Amino acid sequence: MVDEAPSMAGKTVVITGATGGIGKATAMGLAALGARVAITGRDLKRAEAAASEIRGATGNPSVDAFGADLSSQAEVRRLAGEVLSACTRLDVLVNNVGGFWATRHVTNDGLERTFALNHLAALLLTDLLLDRLKASAPSRVVTVSSNAQSLGTIDFEDLQGEHKYSGQTAYNQSKLASVMFSYELARRLEGTGVTANVLHPGVVNTGFGAEDPSRIFRVIVPFYRPFMKTPQQGAATSVYLASSPEVEGITGKYFADRKPHASNKASYDREAATRLWEVSAALVGVAASA
Repeated sequence: MVDEAPSMAGKTVVITGATGGIGKATAMGLAALGARVAITGRDLKRAEAAASEIRGATGNPSVDAFGADLSSQAEVRRLAGEVLSACTRLDVLVNNVGGFWATRHVTNDGLERTFALNHLAALLLTDLLLDRLKASAPSRVVTVSSNAQSLGTIDFEDLQGEHKYSGQTAYNQSKLASVMFSYELARRLEGTGVTANVLHPGVVNTGFGAEDPSRIFRVIVPFYRPFMKTPQQGAATSVYLASSPEVEGITGKYFADRKPHASNKASYDREAATRLWEVSAALVGVAASA
């Protein structure tokens, strides 16, 4: 549980997509441990309201809000610049933001939105903040995936779903990509003091997928809501990976319920992970080398 974690006083944490749901609960948990927390949200006013609520609930005045639509690469770059200006150190980056859309949407960069937000945003933001993470080492990159990764495949011939699109297939692929990104990042950061781990938060009762829900979301989800985790329960593994001394130095692992688990067999394909990294780096305009 969160109350078993050590003090995070003196630590700075950035959490993306933290105006509600798992991200907000993660921010609440880490702020309660004394961390300086910076949260991001697509709408700045909503992010500021969430930050105010977190400050009031935890008694921690050091909660900052940033606004950015992370499906836009220009917005990711602007956010990174603002974070670097505001935070002289960065101990933990939690790549939490994500979404699901039943129909295909295209970002202003011309990319399929699920892939852009759920995968590319994490790669780009991490790359832009990496020097600060290295300078603050030992530090951590924590990425939120989903058990949907177990059903995912990386379709290198149609990463953007241009030829055939399914909301669920795109989501599964993006969450497998999150796992492969974390494993590849861990390999590339070996010896730097920066660890990279990825997690499944569980099936959590949030507003996830409500913007453009599939039929199964509309019909099935209401029946399962009473059995879903609360956002606080869903955030437990994120808080654990961000704060616990038990995972100090542990890297390149997939966690669920605060324990390491095996991920999709495809996620361990190093050749595919390297290819995915190189393709993704090209799409966001960063060097393929770490």
